[in-house]
Amino acid sequence: MRQTWRWFGPKDLCSIDDITQVGAVGVVSALHHVPNGAVWTPEEIAKRHAEIGTRKDGTPSGLTWDVVESLPVSEDIKKQKDGWSEHIENYKVSMKNLADSGIEVICYNFMPVLDWTRTDLRWNVPNGGSCMRFDINDFAAFDIHVLQRRGAATDYTNAIADEAERRFANMDDAARKQLARNVTMGLPGSTESMTLEDVQSHLDEYGAITRERLRANFVDFLDAVVPTAEDLGLRLCCHPDDPPFALLGLPRVMSTEADYKYILDAVESPANGMTLCSGSLGARPDNDLPGMMERLGDKVHFLHLRNVKRDNDDIVGSFYEAEHLAGDTDMVALIAAVVREEKKRKAAGRKDHIIPMRPDHGQDILDDLGRRSQPGYPTIGRMKGLAELRGVMMALEHEELGLR
Repeated sequence: MRQTWRWFGPKDLCSIDDITQVGAVGVVSALHHVPNGAVWTPEEIAKRHAEIGTRKDGTPSGLTWDVVESLPVSEDIKKQKDGWSEHIENYKVSMKNLADSGIEVICYNFMPVLDWTRTDLRWNVPNGGSCMRFDINDFAAFDIHVLQRRGAATDYTNAIADEAERRFANMDDAARKQLARNVTMGLPGSTESMTLEDVQSHLDEYGAITRERLRANFVDFLDAVVPTAEDLGLRLCCHPDDPPFALLGLPRVMSTEADYKYILDAVESPANGMTLCSGSLGARPDNDLPGMMERLGDKVHFLHLRNVKRDNDDIVGSFYEAEHLAGDTDMVALIAAVVREEKKRKAAGRKDHIIPMRPDHGQDILDDLGRRSQPGYPTIGRMKGLAELRGVMMALEHEELGLR
């Protein structure tokens, strides 16, 4: 696996100099300042390459921009709203500009309205650190009582709805506003966030879009862009829903192995693949991560290795971001499946036999606690995670002890 590190650009509190010291050899980044649906120009792309390749003192960093995360799919494309075809053409132009710059892997998602959702961005863990958490009761409090979505209460069990009412009643105005900010924060690193009015407007427009319709819109998007990606030598890889179940009455189409198989079969191409995010998919107890890697591994173009700890085995439930080797996913078994897939690819002569991975998320520990970095992306917590994952990888790849 090629060890990479997510970087949100010059404003990221984790600098390029820091990344060169944590052990990563590549960078995962995006042009977060470019509005969704707009073209990524060659000039802006070249600027990001240069930023990644240069230390603060002007010397070469030795790092390369390996993966784009994300090239966002606009809400207009997802809803096939008027003007969506222009966004498709802009997407193709952006892909060409990225390919011309040397990029080969582009991660994206097809989640409606909320790209990822947490109710607490700095939840305290017993060791004194903090992490991100999704609490279904707090989310229901937001949905039913803060957003006041029509019919929201019927989407939850009576026990969750009752607990949500109790929690909302015990929140002061500041706590209610903070909960709303947490839920509507948007894509990590993005400068675009939503107000409650924005969310409700999107929900109104999605009202007539069923899960089947959204899935069909997704296939239409892939039918339009995958041939271009294949011609350019790009590998597109869809990130799963986060969390992997329906929220706000919105359909979800990338939450399970069956969802991925449908999309990968619908548009068969080496350019149409998946980002296997063990944290997002691991929030569902019925997702078998090592098994998914075994069965869908030839289409895995990018890996997010992180772990979550579920409160229970409910499909729709609460969880928090655990240490990389300490959650509900068997990370050793998953990495073993990745090592076997890379071995098969190498034997087959595939150019992409080394799969890029990054230590996704992490707990805020030590100096992270005072740094207030991008939620979910602490420097020390991720470095600890990368070190743990690297140890597993090296053991499994050892010629005497491992799978090589």
